[in-house]
Amino acid sequence: MIKFSILIANYNNGKYFKECYDSIMAQEYENWEAVILDDASTDDSVSVIKNIVGDDSRFRVLENAENSGVGITKSKLIELAEGDICGFVDPDDAITPTAISSSIECFQKKEVVLTYSIFMSCDENLQPLSPFGARQVKNNDRCFFNYPIQIAHFVCFDRKIYLQTEKMNTAMKISEDQDLYLKMYEKGKVKFINEVNYLYRLHSGGISQNDNKPKSYEYFAKVIFNAMKRRNLKKINGKKVPDQYTSSEEIYALLEYQHSISYRIKKKISIFAQQIFG
Repeated sequence: MIKFSILIANYNNGKYFKECYDSIMAQEYENWEAVILDDASTDDSVSVIKNIVGDDSRFRVLENAENSGVGITKSKLIELAEGDICGFVDPDDAITPTAISSSIECFQKKEVVLTYSIFMSCDENLQPLSPFGARQVKNNDRCFFNYPIQIAHFVCFDRKIYLQTEKMNTAMKISEDQDLYLKMYEKGKVKFINEVNYLYRLHSGGISQNDNKPKSYEYFAKVIFNAMKRRNLKKINGKKVPDQYTSSEEIYALLEYQHSISYRIKKKISIFAQQIFG
């Protein structure tokens, strides 16, 4: 039976963890473990989390000796995982009861290396606000960079395949997840699950929700540039890919053609054919 590793990187979010914990305990799929790595929180997160999980051996609560950042922490979590399939869940968020089982079902099919689904934006009390309208992306496209973003929560991936990549960029503090997704995309098929499998809490303390928007835009451009280099792309839509990274504007300009109506129509047709013929 496939084992699933729920990976949780925590920093000062212990106060929200109970609902995350409850959602894990409510999973229909039973063969899972939860690995929690605290990145030197300055609050009482560790004691709160340990009190909640108690002596349940399916949970492992570990701590970084010093604050190391999300890239290093998430990379360590993948190394610590013992499961075949991994999925990140933030400690202030939650997953739906079928989140793991619907993902596992996809991985039982040939060549799937990553799954993702719809996530529901929620208020600070985890009450639903609006769903994120993701859809299936085109596979095996050297010019796919998840821009605009479609692959988001709840992302699950094959750990064995991940170990065949350059692995997570530990230097990144933002967009480390997008870097991971593109590396996995290059190794096989990604599958969209048309279900709400993740509850994303909006609150003032959220790392991705504060003042990081401009930084995120810049980091994501670097992620895209690195993917271009990994794929040995010299030109995109007739425009030269720069030898060195200079600015986010230069990288995003290379992808402007993907916003055109003609490109979108062609993409929809190719995705439809992909779903019909596999």
